[in-house]
Amino acid sequence: MANILLVRTVPLPLDETWRRITLWRRHGDVVPLTAVSVVPPEPTRVGTVVVARSGVGPLSFEDPMEVTVWQPPEYGAPGMCRLEKRGRVVLGWAELEVRPGPGGRSRVIWREEIRIRLLPSAFDGLLRLSARYVFGRALNRLLRRP
Repeated sequence: MANILLVRTVPLPLDETWRRITLWRRHGDVVPLTAVSVVPPEPTRVGTVVVARSGVGPLSFEDPMEVTVWQPPEYGAPGMCRLEKRGRVVLGWAELEVRPGPGGRSRVIWREEIRIRLLPSAFDGLLRLSARYVFGRALNRLLRRP
């Protein structure tokens, strides 16, 4: 199991920051070899399932994640989304939080617990490093692109 924490402060209003990190299909645009589908289609709400399909051909797997908390930011209050991973390969959860930051900026806090079924705990350090790299890069790209 790997726990990761990513924090970014961006010169964007809360609602735009939230929009950029929760338009799920965009995640597929910024993570290599990944396509994202959403059931039911937008708008997101509790019960929405976001499915990331990663890999190539027979080496692909699906990472279905169910939205269990959906609280968009309103009137300057923080926003929070929690996704529970429900797949056969990838397990755990992710929380995406958007808060007011210094000087009218927004702060994004991405917490994730990720487990790969049948992966021995001896690989937790490698899993943590690779997840921080992949998700950190994805988050940076999501926040840069309108």
